[in-house]
Amino acid sequence: MSALVPALGDAVDSSRWHHGLAWVTVALCGAAVLPAGLRWLRVAQREHYLAGAATRFATRWWRVLPVNPALLMVAIVAAAASLWWPIAGVGTALVVAAGPLGLSLKGRTSALAWTRRLRTLAVVWLVLESAIVVTGVITGPATLLAVVAALAVPLVVDLACLVTAPLELRFSAHFVDAAAARLARVAPTVVAITGSYGKTSTKGHVAHLVRPSRTVVATPASFNNRAGLARAVNEHLADGTEVFVAEMGTYGPGEIADLCQWCPPDIAVITAIGPVHLERFGSEDRIVEAKSEILVAADDVVLQVDDPRLADLADRAREQGKRVHRCSATDRSADVCVLRSGDSTRVSVYLHATTLVEDVEVPTGVQPSNLACAIAVALVLDVDPSVIGARLADLPSVDHRLQAARAPSGVMILDDTYNANPAGAAEALAALGVTAASLDPTADSAPGRRVVVTPGMVELGTRQFDENRRFGAAIAAQADHLVLVGTTNRRALLAGIAMVPEGAVGVTTVRHRVEAVEWVRAHLTSGDTVLYENDLPDHYP
Repeated sequence: MSALVPALGDAVDSSRWHHGLAWVTVALCGAAVLPAGLRWLRVAQREHYLAGAATRFATRWWRVLPVNPALLMVAIVAAAASLWWPIAGVGTALVVAAGPLGLSLKGRTSALAWTRRLRTLAVVWLVLESAIVVTGVITGPATLLAVVAALAVPLVVDLACLVTAPLELRFSAHFVDAAAARLARVAPTVVAITGSYGKTSTKGHVAHLVRPSRTVVATPASFNNRAGLARAVNEHLADGTEVFVAEMGTYGPGEIADLCQWCPPDIAVITAIGPVHLERFGSEDRIVEAKSEILVAADDVVLQVDDPRLADLADRAREQGKRVHRCSATDRSADVCVLRSGDSTRVSVYLHATTLVEDVEVPTGVQPSNLACAIAVALVLDVDPSVIGARLADLPSVDHRLQAARAPSGVMILDDTYNANPAGAAEALAALGVTAASLDPTADSAPGRRVVVTPGMVELGTRQFDENRRFGAAIAAQADHLVLVGTTNRRALLAGIAMVPEGAVGVTTVRHRVEAVEWVRAHLTSGDTVLYENDLPDHYP
């Protein structure tokens, strides 16, 4: 009996020690959740608070850099070991607090902005994280659930996005109602523009062509979702505005239909259909369905019919009694056709096969199909064709969309950083060739170098690897050097480069765009041309 007392004492001490280690692990996991949450809240904000984005990016980040998969394995093994040895969970806490390496807390290009919406999301996320830990404390496995809560931060952020989505609709209802009332009072002709790409460019073209004849307000920048469009109306739609040009974007079915309920278009435009946001839509057919919601309320429909799917949509719209205006960059018999003169930046415009203007110089980056849609809108708004023709000569360039400029060093820069689709990338490479060829070297000098700086294209779903591989091959055929930014599409772009003879094109890999710009400044001189194609924010690996 006397021997049993010390044994019981040792057991009690061991139990207390075990219990103390468990609470240390719970506390450290709770502390680790905070820096991890800042990372994934920033990703959620950059991805427009769409549920699933944080988890999707987490799977990417934990795969990049050789050390990240190893760290993740350490975190998982430590979490499993904490079932028997609670202090092992500290390993999980340390990994979660520090990783994935490369995804910074502050953000270099996309810092966390503590908006009202983000504060709401952060509070809901903290409540959900706390609920997991409290459940463990009440039911028993406190260490296990604390470790799970730390590992699952991206998933919990996504859950918070899902929970707050209906709350955001309620919060924004007041602003939407105010915007709807202002639209009803001012009563402008509403031109609504959507498309997989070309929306912003076409919006700018419409405003330029119509402005001499009518008072025009266009939505600024990319204010093309519910909150952005309502803000544009409330802050910019002044009394006396005759035409309101609204860009409308979507990440899924029903979003454009919602916009059109309170901002019904008189003229609806679809610029193009392409594999953009395929991760969210799943297929281009679903993209067509979502974009076509913009046609429902409109009497006049402007469609780029070089795409067979939009040509079919034009036929259906005409059967529904709508006035359909077909636009093309290849067919002179279309209602509006804009043809480019070879590889130059000169275009000719035809209305029902009749020449409006011929061989007019337009800025680098102006897409004929987008310009055709804008001209069709101007005609529907009764702008005189002669005025349209005259305005083409001073058509403004579109910011960061094949915008050409010469650096003080003499290097010619093509800024296409806001472009991120296969068709636009092909157009940009063609422009690189034309621009470089136009810089005539002297007889005793070598042709200037052609350099492409790019991270590749994203949000192309299952087609992303193949599209970037084709892009890499096209770069190798057109350029002398590729500066490859980041790791998101590195493997695909290098696979494309490898499709051409070895040594035909040089490759430099850098971590981010700042390093790419430094490389360009250090290596390029007068007579060289650089194309910056797409630019990803730093929440992409």
